[in-house]
Amino acid sequence: MRNLVLSSILALAASPALAVGLDIDVEGEANGTIHIELFEDTAPAHVERLTMLAEQGAYDDVVFHRVIEGFMAQTGDVEYGRMGGDMSMAGMGGSDMADLPAEFSDERSFQRGTVGMARSQSPDSANSQFFIMFEPAPHLDGQYTIVGEVTEGLDVLDAIKRGEGPNGAVIGQPDVMADVTVTE
Repeated sequence: MRNLVLSSILALAASPALAVGLDIDVEGEANGTIHIELFEDTAPAHVERLTMLAEQGAYDDVVFHRVIEGFMAQTGDVEYGRMGGDMSMAGMGGSDMADLPAEFSDERSFQRGTVGMARSQSPDSANSQFFIMFEPAPHLDGQYTIVGEVTEGLDVLDAIKRGEGPNGAVIGQPDVMADVTVTE
C-alpha cells in the first residue's frame, strides 16, 4: 500500500501542471483566435491580473489602439479603449486596480509572439494593457514584464490593422478583442 501511495505521489509530481492561457477572438481586418500561453512561473501577479480581467469580461470589446508595423500590437485599455466609446483617450487608461510591480525575467526574451505588459516610464506601472510582438525586440528584455507567448494564431496577429505615425495610433475602425476567455 505504501508503495502504491508513493508511486501515485511521484506520478502526480512528474505530470505537467495545467497551463493557463487566453483565447482572444479578434474581429476587424483580422478575424480569428489568438491563443496565448501565460507564464505563471515568471510573472504570477501579471498572469493573475490578466486572467482576472478576462474572467470579468473586462477585455471584451477592447480595441488594439496602438499597432506598429514590424514591432507590436497593443491593447488592453479597459478604461478608455472599449469599442463604441470615446477613442481619443485609448491607451491612457487601465483597470481600477493598483499598478503591478515589475516581474522581469532573465529566462525569457522578446521574440515574435511574445506578450509583454505595457507600462509608463515607471517599471512598476503595468496594469491592464499588454502588447504582442510582431518581430523580436531584445532591447525590451529586462525593461518590460514578459507575461506569455502566442502559441496559435500568429496569422491573426499579422492581420491586425496597423496604426499610423511613429506612435502607431490606429485611425478609423480598429480591430477589437471581441471576446477574451481564460483557458487551461
